[in-house]
Amino acid sequence: MKFFELVLDEDKLLHGIDAISIVEHPAIEEDFITMSKDHKFEFKEVDQEKKILMGAAMIPEKPIYRVDGDQEYYVFFTKETIRRASELYLMNGKQGNATLEHQEKISGLSLVESWIIEDPEKDKSRAYGLEYPVGTWMVSMKVNNEDIWNEYVKSGKVKGFSIEGWFMQRESAIEINTELSRIESEEADHLLSLYLLGIIKGSVKNDKRYKNGKKLEMESYRDYPDSVSNNAKKGIELNEKQGNKCATQVGKVRAQQLAQKQPLSVETIKRMYSYLSRAQEYYDEGDTTSCGYISYMLWGGLSARRWAESKLKELDQL
Repeated sequence: MKFFELVLDEDKLLHGIDAISIVEHPAIEEDFITMSKDHKFEFKEVDQEKKILMGAAMIPEKPIYRVDGDQEYYVFFTKETIRRASELYLMNGKQGNATLEHQEKISGLSLVESWIIEDPEKDKSRAYGLEYPVGTWMVSMKVNNEDIWNEYVKSGKVKGFSIEGWFMQRESAIEINTELSRIESEEADHLLSLYLLGIIKGSVKNDKRYKNGKKLEMESYRDYPDSVSNNAKKGIELNEKQGNKCATQVGKVRAQQLAQKQPLSVETIKRMYSYLSRAQEYYDEGDTTSCGYISYMLWGGLSARRWAESKLKELDQL
């Protein structure tokens, strides 16, 4: 299934976000971008007395399922597009533009707060039980409409925000820019941090890095079973058949490492176990053409997960 990046074309008269809608099941309109019912974002009643709602309006790299005739595909926004779109929404004075279910314009619903999440751990949304990635556009909206508040918000008829507006679609070479690739991107960030710290060749326990004032030697292991290497080789082969669309650069590097039976540091084994544990829900052994299956095999598959778990327990790291 194809992926299209949604981008702004500021040279056109109609561009960007026109309104924020409160919805239960968002509609999908021709030439008009709205979130599907599976991609609306739940809001929280921050203050019932003040009638303020808080939630995510746009999340970066989150696939949005679309149907155009008999064509099915996904669209997504980048962090850069989201930031610019949120800026234009305010600059163009659209704070008071709101709709109900993408159909009816409503009054008395206004944007009172707008921000981009920079640090998910410290973001104010965490205090309300919300958890979104860096680059998410968060909004708080004031409801000065008793009918809307009582009939739709308090009753639970509407449960989230959904944007509507005009964007251009640009075909993306990325076929798997989903939660699976987000997990891999976390591994990439970690590898980069290790490199910057000068310990890319291995790692030791954080609490046992030094002993008697001397740094311990870093160890690596290559006693993983042949099935791990074979799985990685199979993943490489299947990914090539899919046009190399089913893995990030990190996944491809990891596959080559395993296929060539290269030694693995303790830290690498930890990252393998972390990735394979979280990504297992996307692994379907019966669908060898899916990116979930292929990406998992590139990391050594179930054999790698079992070996990594056993090795970490043996090393008292798990």
